Amino acid sequence: QVTLVQSGGGSEQSGGSLTLTCAASGHTWNPYCMSWLRQGPGKDQRDEVAVIDDAGTFYRASVKGRFTISRVNNTLSLQMNGLKPEDTGKYYCAAHVSKFCHGRTWYNYWGPGVQVTISS
Repeated sequence: QVTLVQSGGGSEQSGGSLTLTCAASGHTWNPYCMSWLRQGPGKDQRDEVAVIDDAGTFYRASVKGRFTISRVNNTLSLQMNGLKPEDTGKYYCAAHVSKFCHGRTWYNYWGPGVQVTISS
């Protein structure tokens, strides 16, 4: 069992920056990949925002050049710069016992999510 604890998020104005962090604990000795997904306002699905796995890093087209995903041991981060109102949503950290996460919609473990609200 892996527990994901998220921090960061909040409200920011357009053009601002926020950092999200996700700390994994528990059975972290198994190799696993990690991702950030976002659930937009009024939407049910969670869309991939950024992924870091054995194949590299992947970003949603709309956040490329603005967001940076990084991982140090069992801590995943998402540095979000140049924020836009369309970045608003609930951001989830997710981990899967696999070398590859890109394109995955189902994960073994999920964080509780943090709200990010960007005003214009």
